[in-house]
Amino acid sequence: MAKQIVFVTGNAKKLEEVVKILGETIPFQLVNRKVDLPELQGEYEDICIKKCKEAARIVEGPVIVEDTCLGFTALKGLPGPYIKWFLDKLGPDGLHQMLAGWEDKSATAMCTFAYAE
Repeated sequence: MAKQIVFVTGNAKKLEEVVKILGETIPFQLVNRKVDLPELQGEYEDICIKKCKEAARIVEGPVIVEDTCLGFTALKGLPGPYIKWFLDKLGPDGLHQMLAGWEDKSATAMCTFAYAE
């Protein structure tokens, strides 16, 4: 049997996406598991690394975690890793209103993955 790695998410669709990206010939079995992790602050790389190490500790085995950021050019990269809280508090309309004073409403989305045992 192939080595099992836990993809930490409560969203089964995310697992499907990751399996499609990795392909069917991966030498391990990827399963999802929802794990309550602390909400961390910092730079996106640090957040993903700390989140991954904590998940591996809780699961007591190998894990993959994913973290998503969205940064608006006009806001110099904000909200970045805090997009979840901005959306929860402001909603899409509130985010749009934040950008009302800027012509450039472009944004960069980034998904960061980390692995730990």
